[in-house]
Amino acid sequence: MRYAYVAGAMYKGIASSQVVIRMAKAGMLGFLGTGGLSTARLDEELSAIRTALQPGEAWGANLLASVERPQVEEDTVDLFLRHGVRIVEAAAYTQVTRALARYRIGGLRVRADGGIDFERRVIAKVSRPEVARAFLSPPPPELIADLLRTGAISAEQAQAAARAPMADELCVEADSGGHTDGGVAAVLLPRMLRLRDEYAARYGYAQLIGVGAAGGIGTPEAAASAFVLGADFVVTGSINQCTVEAGTSEAVKDLLATLDVQDVTYAPAGDMFELGARVQVVRKGTLFPARANRLYGLYQHHDSLEALPPAVRRQIEDKYFGRGFDAVWDETRRHYEHADPAVLALAETSPKKRMALVFRWYFVHSNRLAMAGDPQRRSDYQIHCGPALGAFNTWVAGTELADWRHRHVDQIALRLLGDTARFLDGWLTRPAAPQALH
Repeated sequence: MRYAYVAGAMYKGIASSQVVIRMAKAGMLGFLGTGGLSTARLDEELSAIRTALQPGEAWGANLLASVERPQVEEDTVDLFLRHGVRIVEAAAYTQVTRALARYRIGGLRVRADGGIDFERRVIAKVSRPEVARAFLSPPPPELIADLLRTGAISAEQAQAAARAPMADELCVEADSGGHTDGGVAAVLLPRMLRLRDEYAARYGYAQLIGVGAAGGIGTPEAAASAFVLGADFVVTGSINQCTVEAGTSEAVKDLLATLDVQDVTYAPAGDMFELGARVQVVRKGTLFPARANRLYGLYQHHDSLEALPPAVRRQIEDKYFGRGFDAVWDETRRHYEHADPAVLALAETSPKKRMALVFRWYFVHSNRLAMAGDPQRRSDYQIHCGPALGAFNTWVAGTELADWRHRHVDQIALRLLGDTARFLDGWLTRPAAPQALH
């Protein structure tokens, strides 16, 4: 890499193979957004990247924790190993999983001098100290033992793993688009840096673990603040969604290009609906946030679809879904028959679970509508985005980058880094402020 700049993964291939390729050729790092992609589609995207890039050009792919379906994570790791993916962005983890440990430990090589080479690198996205601790520590001993017992790693790799951290770098994620804990960068980053130093001293790691900053970075001032706070690199997300290379519809990009910082809000997360997790989404021009919050409120206060007042049921079926609950359930049931029969079995005996799955269908559907750019259902677009894009739009207003059709991920990265450097130069060389009068 020539620049300390990373384009983070975005769901459903919005961070597409084209994003990854452009970033790599410009001397930066981009992560393929693998979440929600079928195995066949993921295989195609990885193949496209490998074909376009030369050995030594930096690229990676997103590895998402899958609590409900751990086999998905295992299958994704298998695909990564087959394609030689050497860098992963580990996201949504609350603890280290077997699949992630297999990827990490299987890439350890012990040199003749006893040092460790890391052939597979992990950048862990974290927003909480307890999760950061898991990645700053060596892999859990029970996972090492299980992988050794099943032949997934060698005895030499098992011994090396006991003195190697789970991650090469941390990506400290403050308030961002999509899934977010709503953290504040000025609070989180110093905390994580001190935690990194504490664990480096505890375990005596030979290499310093890097710490980057993500969330809210859309202007030179924001990037500069991250570097001043001590970040080794910056990670952008929302601003890359409104570029030529982003894998979403032109209708979504047209809307994104009009955003200001106040045009986003929070809504329930469809993939973690029952837990009440939140995502940050576009508010302007869409009814999705209000409708998603309404569905979550109904889920909290009712035990089944049958318990909903008739007028409420009609409104959801006619206005939100555009079809009846029975049709939605039939589609949902067919999906889970293949994807996760255990979830389907639970829903067949639990009216509350069945209601959750029917409501979760709306979140999947609203995402599809946005990706396809359906002009008839624009009010139901679900678009994950943070306020950084609004700040970016105002920064580039009046320039050629005002039109997203002129925005390329590598070019906006270089523009952002160049102006960040100039901002920092001016800040470092400005005259000292006069002393305050007493």
